Amino acid sequence: MAVEVLVSSLNADVPELINKMRLNSDAVIVNQCDREGREQFLLPRDGEKNEPCPLTREGEGSARPAVSGGRVRVCYSTERGVGRSRNLALSYAEREYCIFSDEDIVYREGYAGAIEAEFESHPEADGLLFQVEVDPSRKTYQNDQFGPVGLMNCGRYPAYSMAFRTEKLLKIGVRFSTLFGGGARYSNGEDSLFIRGLLKAGLKLYKTPVCIGEEVPRASTWFTGYHEKFFFDRGVLYHFLYGWAAPLWAFRFVFAKRRLMCQDIPWRKALGLVCRGIREGRRVEREEGDEA
Repeated sequence: MAVEVLVSSLNADVPELINKMRLNSDAVIVNQCDREGREQFLLPRDGEKNEPCPLTREGEGSARPAVSGGRVRVCYSTERGVGRSRNLALSYAEREYCIFSDEDIVYREGYAGAIEAEFESHPEADGLLFQVEVDPSRKTYQNDQFGPVGLMNCGRYPAYSMAFRTEKLLKIGVRFSTLFGGGARYSNGEDSLFIRGLLKAGLKLYKTPVCIGEEVPRASTWFTGYHEKFFFDRGVLYHFLYGWAAPLWAFRFVFAKRRLMCQDIPWRKALGLVCRGIREGRRVEREEGDEA
């Protein structure tokens, strides 16, 4: 096994989740729930066809199958926050390639081989951002061809598209922010901050049109409407993403999308909320610097 899937989940039935996602490679699942613990499952080779299959808990019955479809290590944690979950999963990664994932991703048959083959075809890449199909209303990116990912186009990619050479990722030391995302103080943005941090640290990232799975539609874990918190949290994120240029990006964001986002809140008020968030971001950054 060269590929390991790093899954963030919340109160999941783990055996059901493994089959639902059609995992047939090594994986690490961090399941945030009401208990602490560790567990391992073994996947039979039948799982290669992406069909539901019986799982074997490590230590149950006979010895590990001579031919295994993979090993799934599970960490049960009472901590909350998607950034914490992804960072914990990464700390357990040990295969040559790792890919982040969420519990609503369903993988296509042969996904692990496709990931490995794409890395072997592009030795220049430290990380690859794969195509994962989603509902058109949630689509933020479309990889029509292979190409580089830079600071100007890194904000559109979700974590579940990101695969890396594990050794390079662990060595660089960049981790997901615990301030943003589901279960954190501020809404979304941890994915964009993570990619930006990797690029600034010198990792070479590329997008690829190879499709490895689909997202099953579900209610968003963070988006509940274009209300005051939405605009305020966006301002906090923009400070960490753009620094001194954050007010310019704020105006561009609100004005360009005012017909969509500002039906209940006037666009000038929405812009003021984003700017308040930018000031909050500056304060948070100063506090973090003082604590360090």
